[in-house]
Amino acid sequence: MLYVQKYGGTSLGDAGKIQVAARRAADLSRQGYKVVLVVSAQGNTTDKMLAQAAKVNRRGAARELDAYLSAGEQMSAALTAMALGALGCPAVSLTGPQAGIYTDGVHGNARILDVDTSRIRRELNEGKIVVVAGFQGLGPTGDVTTLGRGGSDITAVALAAWLRADKCQIFTDVDGIYDRDPNIYPGAQRFGRIGYEKMLSLARNGAQVLHDRSVELARDRRITVEVLSASTGEPGTLVCNLE
Repeated sequence: MLYVQKYGGTSLGDAGKIQVAARRAADLSRQGYKVVLVVSAQGNTTDKMLAQAAKVNRRGAARELDAYLSAGEQMSAALTAMALGALGCPAVSLTGPQAGIYTDGVHGNARILDVDTSRIRRELNEGKIVVVAGFQGLGPTGDVTTLGRGGSDITAVALAAWLRADKCQIFTDVDGIYDRDPNIYPGAQRFGRIGYEKMLSLARNGAQVLHDRSVELARDRRITVEVLSASTGEPGTLVCNLE
């Protein structure tokens, strides 16, 4: 059984949170499951990097910005792999290009065209947990591209689709999908299950739990995505086909 698990930036905000994610993956691995982790840059790393880039060049070249921003996820992936190693669990970190993620050439908002899963499968078959840097891939000219803000969701669903994973889980700082923002509306209701079209509507109208393009990909590939709390790991909301 193969799990693809994605952790957002707030869910990896410090060493303790990285260790929580690592322990969860290690527990699955020790039970005999194969695990692929997709990670975002820690905390507000991307915002800090953008601010730094603006100090150098406010209209910075899109290619160089992608080369720069992709480092945030790479650092997060390497740290997570190191945390797994400290638990005695073999792991390897891969950039988007190393993971075989191929995109079009649109810097800053690329779309995934194909995934060559051979490297990931080889590492999994060697007993390793594979930690993939989200938000990035390889364009047709051999340059790194990024998928846009929140793009690690897209990476996770794409890997689940191409690897034919049994589970695709998105760990966040909320415990599921709500009909309204629970931080503003105390009476907000959490969905146990939600259809792709309803989820797309919420995402396109400001809900920031899932990237709308990740939902489109899940719908088109019929991937069931579970959104759940990174802190508790308790069952959350299933985004799935309700027809």
